Amino acid sequence: MSSSSSAPVPASPAKAVRPRDEPASPAAAAATKKAKADLAHPNIKDGWFRETTAMWPGQAMSLQVEEILHVERSQYQDVLVFRSATYGNVLVLDGVIQVTERDECAYQEMIAMLPLNAHPNPKKVLVVGGGDGGVLREVVKHPSVESVTLCEIDEAVPRVSKLYLPKLAAGFDHPKVTVHIGDGFEFLKDKQGVYDVIITDSSDPVGPAEALFQDSFFSLLHTALTPNGIMCSQGECYWLHLQLIADVLTTTRTIFPSTAYATVSIPTYPCGTIGFILSSKEANKDFGNPIHAISAAEENELYRFYNADLHKAAFQVPTFVRKAIEGAINKKE
Repeated sequence: MSSSSSAPVPASPAKAVRPRDEPASPAAAAATKKAKADLAHPNIKDGWFRETTAMWPGQAMSLQVEEILHVERSQYQDVLVFRSATYGNVLVLDGVIQVTERDECAYQEMIAMLPLNAHPNPKKVLVVGGGDGGVLREVVKHPSVESVTLCEIDEAVPRVSKLYLPKLAAGFDHPKVTVHIGDGFEFLKDKQGVYDVIITDSSDPVGPAEALFQDSFFSLLHTALTPNGIMCSQGECYWLHLQLIADVLTTTRTIFPSTAYATVSIPTYPCGTIGFILSSKEANKDFGNPIHAISAAEENELYRFYNADLHKAAFQVPTFVRKAIEGAINKKE
């Protein structure tokens, strides 16, 4: 803490400084352990975390908890991190699982690579949300990308992720990355034809992410994209939110010439699946065939989940979903 006083301050006695690699004293370690043991959260009872949200009534995901690592109320939302018995560290916002160390690769790789590999030459990328850093980590792997900006409304998410999700937060350390803490809606208002790809890695359409599912936001994305630009947004679960998905697709189709829906399996998201809504300013865009082909050896080196065959398969959906998607996209105003 700095002082505004100009009066001289008596010198303090010299203190011994413990080297960074020297372990803490037993007393200090015990105090830290007790502080963590004293942490509590209303979603954790009897050693189990249980989701609470109105977005999927009548069901709830549960994970066994080994240790509560972090609890805080940020300016925007409730933030919880715990170490689970089977999924590693888990980030929870407002009672809903956002990411786990075990299955995060499925979401991060697909939401990044589906739009990037459908674009002929993605140089400038914007990520709205994605404060854990995982999408950044994947975007900078693409050889064409020259710069990526992340706009995250809640500073607590990057701060906490750097402490407890370091493999995801590694994305913040890349020299191509610029971070802006602020509202994505406001950030986009003066952007015209700037980005080749925009990825909206948002939580569900409640709380701080609600504005990211409105038609006015998709209009801002359209304006901010280059002439053949692509946007990709978190697209909810078709088992639970099919009408919401259809409504968003109808909206995006009125704004963009091309739009499509893809899905991926991820066990800790509701019903074990999550979707992606992709839209392009290019007419008749074929999102399902990746433009950038890489070898199987490169896929094995770069990714845990994504590959070219899975890219194509992501756009294959059940019949009842296909009917709803086609009806929404072809809906006449």
